[in-house]
Amino acid sequence: MHSKTLSILVVLAVACNPAAADQTYTVSSSTSWGVWQGWGVSLAWWAKKFGTRTDLSQLFFSTASTTYNGQSVPGLGFNIVRYNAGACSTNTYGGVKMVLSPNIKASRQIDGFWLDWGSTDPTSSSWNWNVDQNQRTAMQNAKNSGANRFQLFSNSPMWWMLKNKNPSGSSDGSENIQSWNLQDHATYLATVAKYAKTNWGINFESVEPFNEPSASWWKADGTQEGCRINVATQSQIIGYLRTALNNQGLSSVQIAASDENSYDVAKSTWSGLTSTAKSQVNQLHVHGYQQASGDRVGVYNYAIGAGKTLWNSEYGESDASGASLASNLILDFRWLRPVAWVYWQAIDGGGWGLIDGNNDAGTLGAVSQKYYILAHFTRHIREGMTILDGGSDSVVAAYDANRRKLVIVAVNWSSAGQYLNFDLSRFTGVTNGATVPRWSSQLTSGGTRYASFPSDTTISGTKFWSYFGSREIQTFEISGISR
Repeated sequence: MHSKTLSILVVLAVACNPAAADQTYTVSSSTSWGVWQGWGVSLAWWAKKFGTRTDLSQLFFSTASTTYNGQSVPGLGFNIVRYNAGACSTNTYGGVKMVLSPNIKASRQIDGFWLDWGSTDPTSSSWNWNVDQNQRTAMQNAKNSGANRFQLFSNSPMWWMLKNKNPSGSSDGSENIQSWNLQDHATYLATVAKYAKTNWGINFESVEPFNEPSASWWKADGTQEGCRINVATQSQIIGYLRTALNNQGLSSVQIAASDENSYDVAKSTWSGLTSTAKSQVNQLHVHGYQQASGDRVGVYNYAIGAGKTLWNSEYGESDASGASLASNLILDFRWLRPVAWVYWQAIDGGGWGLIDGNNDAGTLGAVSQKYYILAHFTRHIREGMTILDGGSDSVVAAYDANRRKLVIVAVNWSSAGQYLNFDLSRFTGVTNGATVPRWSSQLTSGGTRYASFPSDTTISGTKFWSYFGSREIQTFEISGISR
């Protein structure tokens, strides 16, 4: 699985020299772009190998500093966990067994709980609740570290529900689920959700039955689990899922759909769902792989027009510097306006991971620059804050009413340094001379990493400013002010 900016939280702190700023940004106190629900990460695939590591859980799901590879690393404070209900098993039933892609990696084969079509009874021998132990352990560790929102999602239906019994896809990328198993797929997910609540102490807030279902690259020789599911079939499954959840006593569990790969495909899929299916979907989910392209505004308009909660439920790329992440995340804040944002692969190689690692070899490497860039957002824009208009495609702002605190995250994309000036005149209670703590990182691999400057920036009148070096991101916290 592998945009224009939101104004919500990037503010850059002051330098000692009171020189005139090159750019001035006025943060709106009145424009609300939603109440933030949080940040998160998907557990598959990294948790299959590393799910028992409590230090990694602390790094991802707490804001405490944790020792990793001999150094103290600030936790990202994710509160959202996406748990993947797998599609694989090694059993044979009725002379039939799973067909495995020749190119799939072991780390990307996630064991599923419903082994065969013999019985829907979760206590029968058709089910095995002992598999996928490491990913389940990772979910429990995340909860222990502070995670409070859990989502169940599926990359593919169980292998035996598929036409060719291959959970990587069909030979030509066409729809692969058997028509008589649509209800079974819904039953599977609802049963897992109920079992998790009863036996694991995990309450899934939502269930997402698809992953990039309109993509044409889910083929039998693929490298991971995946399944093409046409839009008309998606509508049917959504209906079955709502019934299955209700039958399990999970009427409060929401349905999310459809986790399409890009903003443009998400629009097309939403348009194609039946009115009944749309009414049964509570959360409109999209992935951010279109990066700087695509109609973010169009997706937002669909979501807000239909009264749906909007998440960017998966994002990732291979730029370890964090520059692409910061750019696309700010574009999401300003134009997509989701209320949650989820990274895909916390541990991976080739620049994809927040921590470099190999999920098959079980090796771990360095914390990437991208990790620290993301920390500028996740550690400061927290659940329950209201996202505001930061006044620029380079600024994100968020406000905590309970703590009377404004957070600004800002970026200087230029190769030349400049002062950025922040105008707080739309807020009340701004105190002349008040200190503004700031944090700074460079958007280049090997650059400054989340350096803290607690007292070198102060408010002058209703403004403050900070010097930004070449390609630098800064975060500011302004306390004691009101909207």
